[in-house]
Amino acid sequence: MTISGGPSTWPMTAIAEAASPRAAAARPAEVLARPLRLLTFSTLYPNPAQPNHGVFVENRLRHLVASGAAESTVLAPIPWFPGHPPASGPKSRFPEIPIRETRHGIAVHHPRFLAVPGIGMVSNPVTLYRAAKRALARMTADGFAFDAIDGHYLYPDGVAAVWLARDYGVPVVLTARGSDTSQLPHYRIPGRLIRAAIARADALIAVSAALKDGLVALGAPPEKVTVLRNGVDLDVFCPVADRAAARAELGFDGPTLLSVGLLIERKRHHLTIEALAELPGHRLVIAGEGPERTALEALAVRLGVADRVHLIGAVPHARLPLYYGAADVMVLVSSREGWANVLLESMACGTPVVATPAWGSREAVAAPEAGVVIEEATPAAVAAGVRQVLGSPLGRAATRAYAEQFGWDETTEGQLALFRRVLAAA
Repeated sequence: MTISGGPSTWPMTAIAEAASPRAAAARPAEVLARPLRLLTFSTLYPNPAQPNHGVFVENRLRHLVASGAAESTVLAPIPWFPGHPPASGPKSRFPEIPIRETRHGIAVHHPRFLAVPGIGMVSNPVTLYRAAKRALARMTADGFAFDAIDGHYLYPDGVAAVWLARDYGVPVVLTARGSDTSQLPHYRIPGRLIRAAIARADALIAVSAALKDGLVALGAPPEKVTVLRNGVDLDVFCPVADRAAARAELGFDGPTLLSVGLLIERKRHHLTIEALAELPGHRLVIAGEGPERTALEALAVRLGVADRVHLIGAVPHARLPLYYGAADVMVLVSSREGWANVLLESMACGTPVVATPAWGSREAVAAPEAGVVIEEATPAAVAAGVRQVLGSPLGRAATRAYAEQFGWDETTEGQLALFRRVLAAA
């Protein structure tokens, strides 16, 4: 693909060139008789500098590969900033990330792509595509072969994945995950590119039924979208053996609320801090890091609850079960979520949840033992939800039992069936 003109014309030129159909490679029957060979493509994937980044993509892939019916190599490009990177934030730590690593037995490649400050929203699909194409050329020259592309997040990842699939004559399945469907399509150029990717993908996966509705609203035929929710590893996320000891270790004293998520605007941690003013004697622990930290700390001071609000920074994924198990209720008040994994993780550890009605929340929290979905995103509603959950007589064992229906097996089987169907039709 040749890209000409200035940055503002790149994506539109790319759309026109990618529209030229290419003949798909022949799909002999033996392709479906052996394990599927996938290229998993996404910038949302954990790495040494960002161990929790896109962990939901890795978790789904790990269970798919563990089935023995599929194998995958991951192409997870890392943004590179010209000149000096920002002084803070995970993207400034890219030198710590190797070009190639192995995670949980899966090979992961991290080529760099140019992310130009100020115009990245427009230019990233093209620079991501170019970097991925160069890396994939090296991989295939070394003997790597794949049957299909497993792409995650529609923009810019899904756009570049569709272009790569055209280059190699293979089908592509894209998974939509939230803001790539609810927010980014409102921008002119991203919206056009997202709709083009939806049209050219061989199949689409939505992580919730509500997210499928969003894809259909963007022009996807309903029959093209398969709902495959995220699951939870029930062996990792389980009740702690000694809850009193866990609470003592973490210093949890009295009714304790836990929130897990980046300190960013859409997570709306400020609502939970404000709700704490209506919950005397309760404490709030927020596990996560991000640009809103200073503002949240100032809010807690202003409301007189700073002694009951604890911002503990990012918590390693493997240590989260200890926090979930020790907490009394987990609160998630995001404005947008495709499918919030933290809800299932908390419930699997026996801790009920309070959640706002973002996409997927009602599907995950569908019984009293799971917790409550509040109708309004207000401090008063959050406080009322917490009081309702803490007053429930159902108990933590019932919450765990509810979560046990959300293992990964069904999602894994759904992926295998979808990829086989797509390959059979190629």
